Amino acid sequence: MKLYFTRHGKTEWNQELRFQGMSGDSPLLPTSYEEIKLLGQTVKDVPFKKIFSSTSPRARKTAEGINEELEQPVEIIFTDDLKELGLGKLEGQSIHEMRKIYSEEMDHMRYRLDRYNPEVFQGEPIEQAISRISSVVKQAVDKGDGPYLFVGHGASLTAAIQSLSGKGLADLRSMGGLKNNSLSILETTETENEQGYTLKLWNDDSFLS
Repeated sequence: MKLYFTRHGKTEWNQELRFQGMSGDSPLLPTSYEEIKLLGQTVKDVPFKKIFSSTSPRARKTAEGINEELEQPVEIIFTDDLKELGLGKLEGQSIHEMRKIYSEEMDHMRYRLDRYNPEVFQGEPIEQAISRISSVVKQAVDKGDGPYLFVGHGASLTAAIQSLSGKGLADLRSMGGLKNNSLSILETTETENEQGYTLKLWNDDSFLS
């Protein structure tokens, strides 16, 4: 079974280099709607059974825009479990300004999640974000009627996809972070005792140009 993943369209805060996180949100840029349409046209013939989306408005609008382009539009399941990593006091703040205060933890968040400790700014542990997103994916797979599309966010979805594919915390960012409206694919692999996932496509946005 193939599982498709995308990050929401680019927002005003993305452009302004501000943290959004779990509770923060900002409008999609006008150009993002065209990119969402292109993404939808790229996957329009995939016979999705359902779309799962974060409840954040930027992800919700992305999921709805993709669904409008599908040959067979499907039900969208909105869930808080697909939300972005909770960033506490960083949400809504300038990345540049916060780096002056939390430079070490911001480096760990971007490059070495095994060393990431968000307690200093009251953020969410990365393990918690991975767990909630992985649970959504695994519950969908257990139903056995995919393929599915998951619409989420840059930091949390990057970590969850790479974790499902078998990487440890230290390597979750080794291939970089998800770009807006990019496409990634995991394929399920069954062994005798457990469900596995193989990364087939990562962070492809070639269809946007």
